[in-house]
Amino acid sequence: MTKAAPLRLLAEDAEDLKVIAAALQDAVGKIGDISYEPAGRRLTLAFNRYRWEAKGGERVRSALQVGGVMKVQARKLRRNAKDAVVELLDVAFEPGEAPGGAVTFTFAGGGDLRAEVECLDVVLADVSAPWATPRTPKHED
Repeated sequence: MTKAAPLRLLAEDAEDLKVIAAALQDAVGKIGDISYEPAGRRLTLAFNRYRWEAKGGERVRSALQVGGVMKVQARKLRRNAKDAVVELLDVAFEPGEAPGGAVTFTFAGGGDLRAEVECLDVVLADVSAPWATPRTPKHED
């Protein structure tokens, strides 16, 4: 395994979020690992992230938290199926009334999650040691 430091990223604008999106591409998680706290205005997602930055095939447990969330909408995600596995394809920011907008998580199979935010405040952190995986995600051209 690679002895790289755990990843810790902060996004405060759309360009920063593109870096987080690249790090999270092909991350997998369970519906039950998605949590919205309306009182705290936080959306938290936990994933097993493929470590694209590592030299070999590794995954690591990572947590992503979006702050300043005013509303969350899900489409084509079975929220009651807590053990259903989702694969993250992309994370993007759609500007709205500055500095706010929406953070959209796009999943394989056509599902997405949209969080309306006051401003872009997203943190990604690795929370475990990496482990070897025999499968490298592949994309069709």
